[in-house]
Amino acid sequence: MDLFSLIGVFLAIVLVFIFLYFIPVNLWITARFSGVKVGLLELMFMRIRKVPPGVIVREMITAIKAGIPVTTTDLETHYLAGGHVPSVIKALISADKANISLTFKQATAID
Repeated sequence: MDLFSLIGVFLAIVLVFIFLYFIPVNLWITARFSGVKVGLLELMFMRIRKVPPGVIVREMITAIKAGIPVTTTDLETHYLAGGHVPSVIKALISADKANISLTFKQATAID
């Protein structure tokens, strides 16, 4: 192999690792099988905005399974505002089970 071929192979490997870092494919597959509609680009932009996609997707799965209507944008916004996303989702689920009317906006204000 000549030098250009080795450089090409090296660059291809580096690009694959960069792609897999910015786009968590495993997380996307988990979300899809759990019924959460989130795109690969959305996960990539979360990573770029310094929002941990694992936290957002995990809580989205919990909310969807509990029948709580929330969006990834709502959860991201709350996280970026310094809120604790798992606490809000747990509060919404607890309020729903206790037949207490609690909106996402109210729960984030309390948090």
